[in-house]
Amino acid sequence: MDISVVVPLFNEEESLPELVAWIDKVMTQNNFTHEIILVDDGSNDTSWEVIKKLQKEYSAIKGIKFRRNYGKSAALYSGFEVTNGDVVITMDADLQDSPDEIPELYRMIKEDGFDLVSGWKRKRYDPISKTIPSKFFNRTARAMSGIKLHDFNCGLKAYKGKVIKSIEVYGEMHRYIPILAKEAGFVKITEKVVQHQERKYGITKFGLSRFINGFLDLLSISFISKFGKKPMHFFGLLGTLMFLLGFFASTWIGFQKIYSMSKGEMPPLVTDSPYFYIALATMVIGTQLFLTGFIAELVSRSSSERNTYQIEKEI
Repeated sequence: MDISVVVPLFNEEESLPELVAWIDKVMTQNNFTHEIILVDDGSNDTSWEVIKKLQKEYSAIKGIKFRRNYGKSAALYSGFEVTNGDVVITMDADLQDSPDEIPELYRMIKEDGFDLVSGWKRKRYDPISKTIPSKFFNRTARAMSGIKLHDFNCGLKAYKGKVIKSIEVYGEMHRYIPILAKEAGFVKITEKVVQHQERKYGITKFGLSRFINGFLDLLSISFISKFGKKPMHFFGLLGTLMFLLGFFASTWIGFQKIYSMSKGEMPPLVTDSPYFYIALATMVIGTQLFLTGFIAELVSRSSSERNTYQIEKEI
């Protein structure tokens, strides 16, 4: 199969028929063999009924329905698990991503040999309250990851099939799939300027909290990508350094007291010095960090699957 299109959705009953017809038209015009995987992330409108009707009209449609709203990452991950296409395209269901971009995205994967092509909405039809924080996070993500993309969070992306089978998207990490792909060894990552359209139906499903979550996720993925498999390398090293610093500081304080006594002086008690308590606290914190690394190492070696969504129905 040439292409699998994965579409996560939440309360998009009005846009689904138009989106599916548009995708099918593009596929037919370009003679692509394809499948359309619609993942209903716990919608409380009639989105699932619409999907069932569309499935009778378009044989290429697969539908997955979550029991409740688990978030975009879980929706993408469940869709990735059932894909069969050589190239996987992801797009949002709100008609702001254009299916007309699919043929060129497919060509860039198959002919140019890229592992991942991310859309770049250079001209956006979003309010300034959304675009300014987005630019800040994209700039931060570029600096921390070394991946030169202008729009990490663009829903329109294309992947080699083996890329999405090699990564696990969980939590809110869908914003940083390019970073996950890079850490999995897929370094041929580029971007393509894509058309961005105004929302035609409904309202946006994302609030201001997503920007705070996005920043925290970036810190999390940056740490996990470097120390996720070996947390002891971070906590153990930091803990050992702090313990040694406190140990040598307390040794020096004790040495000063012994030296003063050897000269016949009566120095104050060691416990009267604030530096003694600072050194002691440094040793305690160092020990705690070391033990944290040890426990994190045990957890990382025995952790179970992080995606715990429950599928209610599937067609």
